[in-house]
Amino acid sequence: MSKHITSAISQNFGKFASKEFPKWFQKIVNHSYVSLMGLDMKEFQAPNVYKSLNALFTRKLNEDRKYSLDAEAFISPCDSLISDCGTLQKDYALQIKGMRYSSDELLGEHFSSDEKNSIHDGEFVNFYLSPKDYHRYHIPTNLKVIRAVHIPGKLYPVNFASLRKRLNLFIENERVVLMCENASGKKFFMVLVGALNVGVMQVAFESKIKTNANANRPTVYDYTDLYLNKGDDFGCFEMGSTIVILAQKGMLELEDIVGKDVKYGETIAKNV
Repeated sequence: MSKHITSAISQNFGKFASKEFPKWFQKIVNHSYVSLMGLDMKEFQAPNVYKSLNALFTRKLNEDRKYSLDAEAFISPCDSLISDCGTLQKDYALQIKGMRYSSDELLGEHFSSDEKNSIHDGEFVNFYLSPKDYHRYHIPTNLKVIRAVHIPGKLYPVNFASLRKRLNLFIENERVVLMCENASGKKFFMVLVGALNVGVMQVAFESKIKTNANANRPTVYDYTDLYLNKGDDFGCFEMGSTIVILAQKGMLELEDIVGKDVKYGETIAKNV
């Protein structure tokens, strides 16, 4: 299968972003990006410390943020804008107001009908990470990872302009789907959606997953005893993108967060 133009563009951008230029030039690149995109660097090292633009994209916090340790507090996994959230209508959620997508199609063919049906009429949240946001993602609640599926695809932009004009954008784009259970045994999915110039979606617990590479078919990874704790850093986007959470009916009681900016660690729902 030939590489889609969006993947080729993203790979070339990734090569530039990963290159370590001479210090004087790298300083210009980093400070220009911070200024152009309006990055708030108070929680991070100075821009000139990062040896490449990619190192700046994937920067870690100087100190972890404080968040509720209450088991019922479901926290935001990332810094992002909530482009939409609410209740699925059977298997349909909104990628943005007026543009819906099927959760069954988003999850792909490597989950059973029962597994897909488990989230029908449940809750969904779309987290849009812009290029200015902190790019790392964290575990939103204590959980067990049951399966990870890497689904190759295109890398269309996931900004609002694209969401409004391209039906099924999330379904066309490359993604990594994680099927999880919370501490009460309720199922939910976290879907990492690739986008233009996102060279890599890192998944810390599965080094075999290589996104925006040469894969042309889905790969599946099953786990029996993979437990992760709330707040664990489990990877990052190399540039901005989207995370979708799809939860079993009755698992999440969502706050009023549509259209709001949220931060990693902020409580966004009650976890039942």
